[in-house]
Amino acid sequence: MKRAIIIGAGPAGLTAAYELLDRTDVKPIIFEASRAIGGISRTVDFKGNRIDIGGHRFFSKSARVMDWWMNIMPLQGAPARDDRLLGRDVPLAAGCERRALGEQAPRKVPAPDPEQVDEVMLYRSRLSRIFYLRSFFNYPIALTVQTVRNLGLVRMARIGVSYAWTRMFPIRHEKSLEDFFINRFGRELYHTFFKDYTEKVWGVPCDVIKPEWGAQRIKGLSVTKALLHAARSLAGRDRDVRQKNVETSLIEQFLYPKFGPGQMWEEVARLVTAAGAELHLGQRCVGMRLGDGGIAAVLIEDTATGEVTEHTADYVFSTMAVKDLMAGMRGDVPAAVREVAAGLQYRDFITVGLLLDKLLIGNETALKTVNDLVPDNWIYIQERDVRLGRLQIFNNWSPYMVADPQKVWIGLEYFCNEGDDLWSMDDGTFADFAVAELAKIGIIDPADVRDKVVIRVPKTYPAYFGTYDRFAEVRAFTDSLTNLFLVGRNGMHRYNNQDHSMLTAMTAVDNIARGAAGMSGIWDVNVEEEYHEEKKPA
Repeated sequence: MKRAIIIGAGPAGLTAAYELLDRTDVKPIIFEASRAIGGISRTVDFKGNRIDIGGHRFFSKSARVMDWWMNIMPLQGAPARDDRLLGRDVPLAAGCERRALGEQAPRKVPAPDPEQVDEVMLYRSRLSRIFYLRSFFNYPIALTVQTVRNLGLVRMARIGVSYAWTRMFPIRHEKSLEDFFINRFGRELYHTFFKDYTEKVWGVPCDVIKPEWGAQRIKGLSVTKALLHAARSLAGRDRDVRQKNVETSLIEQFLYPKFGPGQMWEEVARLVTAAGAELHLGQRCVGMRLGDGGIAAVLIEDTATGEVTEHTADYVFSTMAVKDLMAGMRGDVPAAVREVAAGLQYRDFITVGLLLDKLLIGNETALKTVNDLVPDNWIYIQERDVRLGRLQIFNNWSPYMVADPQKVWIGLEYFCNEGDDLWSMDDGTFADFAVAELAKIGIIDPADVRDKVVIRVPKTYPAYFGTYDRFAEVRAFTDSLTNLFLVGRNGMHRYNNQDHSMLTAMTAVDNIARGAAGMSGIWDVNVEEEYHEEKKPA
């Protein structure tokens, strides 16, 4: 039997393992450096309160991905806890079809009740707003009475004139992310809502970031599309969770596992190991040895003992950071390729989980919530006097993320670089710093904090600056290695969403199944605006 070594037990790695077992005779062997499943899509359990690192809406324009998710965890057939308490009307599945690994035909099973069954997808409403000038703004920005009141007539007029000017005289050649934003939103709106927040995320000016980041993250969104979407919404909300005709940044519903994203990947890990895959935790890839036009062997270090072992395989799937992959590559690698890989940059991430009695901000919307909590999934913090980037409210992702439904469980998200002043704070100091920032902008009273935890995630975001403009040199080299598949966000140094990462793994297995060349089609994922949603596997 052929073997595939998979580096990383996140969405891309575990999707690759599942697809290999389902559609080929290749045995997956997974090595994961940490002791956790899910990569940055894992769920952290802190005393029964669960943290979703970065927030993961289960939504995709790829029917293949949506069907895959719902096969693993079916859509709810009865109201969730908060739906019941509020009498909220949500779409419920009358039944579902599930196909086990290796089976040809699905079997019909009852749709699960989330109060009785854990392996279930919840149907959730999305609300993400901007907190700026100590006020809430819709995201994307909408022309509402509240927006006009918050910004004032003079600034609103400047935004309108600026946008009209940009539509008549766009920047012809977009050289930076700044150009990308200005062309779609106008210079005034860019300076009001995009510039400061984006620079808070990346730590560098927008004019040094390549425009590809905008193409990756917001694709076709513009002021015109946002206004058209708002007008259509007045006629009623589209209750189809697939929302094929909705720009990704404007989706209003999504699916969500009962206990957060990590639950999905823990279940997939259980399924693939039961079907014969090997999963080794605490095992870090420290190098790969070249030979015969591909990867001859993978070097794995036991993180507990430091022992390094060598493993051969017919195929290698890498989700590790390209910078680390090339640093550990043993063999004849062009000096220019090593130089570019060494210069790739990343943005790191810290989440502070806070358990609270209450928030100072209340629910001023028409949306019903338990305990009248603000209804947002997350809130973009664009206040310039704090370094906090985003605030998640886990109660609103799933009521089962919080151990005590009378408490408020939130996540404060910071973007930083390993070794900078934020990263270098000890956990206690950083937690106190985060509490003080949230109190400063009037969202909490520190006296209401009941518990706190700090979680650090290195290399969360591959950056579109540094030596990124020469990344094609690295890609040309790795593409020449016939049995190496770069998949996932860090594996490809591309700011992919969870569904894009899965599609890269699926496409790689498609290639193996039909005997196609290594990276054929994989780099195309998340390039076309519709994510290849109609493309079927061979």
